[in-house]
Amino acid sequence: MNTERASALLTDLYQINMMQAYLDHGETKTAVFEFFVRSLPARRGFLVAAGLEQALDYLENLRFSAAELEWLETTGRFGRNLLDYLGEFRFTGDVHAMPEGTVFFANEPILRVTAPLPQAQLAESRLINILHFQSLIASKAARVVLAGPGKVLVDFGFRRAHGAEAGFMAARASYVAGFAGTATVLAGKDFGIPLYGTMAHSFIETFDDESAAFAAFARSRPDNLVLLLDTYDSEAAARKVVALAPRLKAAGIAIRGVRLDSGDLVALSRSVRGILDAGGLAAVTIFASGGLDEDAIAEFARVQAPIDGFGVGTTLTTSSDAPVLDCVYKLQEYAGAPRRKRSANKATWPGRKQVWRHYGADGRMAGDRLTLDTAATPLPAGLGGPEGRGAPLIELVMQNGRRLRPPPSLDAIRQNAKRELERLPEPLRRLEPGTTYAVEVADELKELAAQVDRRLEMQAAWSRS
Repeated sequence: MNTERASALLTDLYQINMMQAYLDHGETKTAVFEFFVRSLPARRGFLVAAGLEQALDYLENLRFSAAELEWLETTGRFGRNLLDYLGEFRFTGDVHAMPEGTVFFANEPILRVTAPLPQAQLAESRLINILHFQSLIASKAARVVLAGPGKVLVDFGFRRAHGAEAGFMAARASYVAGFAGTATVLAGKDFGIPLYGTMAHSFIETFDDESAAFAAFARSRPDNLVLLLDTYDSEAAARKVVALAPRLKAAGIAIRGVRLDSGDLVALSRSVRGILDAGGLAAVTIFASGGLDEDAIAEFARVQAPIDGFGVGTTLTTSSDAPVLDCVYKLQEYAGAPRRKRSANKATWPGRKQVWRHYGADGRMAGDRLTLDTAATPLPAGLGGPEGRGAPLIELVMQNGRRLRPPPSLDAIRQNAKRELERLPEPLRRLEPGTTYAVEVADELKELAAQVDRRLEMQAAWSRS
């Protein structure tokens, strides 16, 4: 799936409407937008940043084709000045971002775009689309990983995903968060993610005899052989596997595992484990699937069900318990002046920002601090920044429309996510409901917001006079 050249028309109409107005009124100076999540969903104590590489691909390849320009012209909505501008469009801005796999919290920007206003505005819809979805799924997958330590976790969700791109990118996001692999074949080809797959009930049903079905599949697909047990009677099927194993072994075929997809998985896994062990198949693993989520997997761990791995599908690729993040892409500076939104429950902190993370003596995250990014923009007169801020999380990744370095490997991103999850405070690692994490807003940022408010109030008073 080629995600590098998504149509430039994959945006909202109001972005192009605003571009027309910006050009008409000469508003093309440098703008700064930041992408962040306003508040965490009820069942999320933390989030995991994902999708940056696809976001940078989008910006580097953002073009309007001749056919797209022709169609825009036929709508009669736009002036020649905008059509000519779009015909030459190239993103020339800078991007600062948290590395993919980084844990983040509410009001912490994970991406900042600094570019001429029309460019930065056009990018909004697709950037939100990319970053929202992958961060949503990576965050859900991270919860599953924490709930099932040491278990083999596989993305089974493509068929229930909300569209092809969603299923494809869910495979990537879940792998970043620590899943072992995916059943989605194209994700194996394009991303190099390990592929996992067994068989469906339809294969078993094709044969009149379940043992014959197992044998036929084994001879056709002898490598990493996993047999599905629950088409009819899981325990009876397990006994058939035990009986079949010596014949397969004589043919050089080893049964790697069995899969359970329905029923009381705790009870079935215990009885099937007993049957396999009694039949000399102690090395055969048990893999479970069927509507699973982190709560079910945590419960399996609590009761010590003998299940070695899990396929997680619908609940993962739809993030069914928290299917949306309250994420936004907001203007924080224009023409050198800080800007902010002030509406109720949606007010923003102005200016270019940095997130500083502190760690305790145990190496775990101990709190974040949201400040102005003084490396990018000097503090306004009278504002100073304290020392010892911690480790900065946001870094320059694109300059003048081009990446500063080759994309990191997916495995490197995955290792970053692993380190991040290991450094979570223990209550967050245990997914304890209601757990919070301290994110302090620096005084300098509060004072800048007050300065912006005073400026706006003075301008409003002047306009009324």
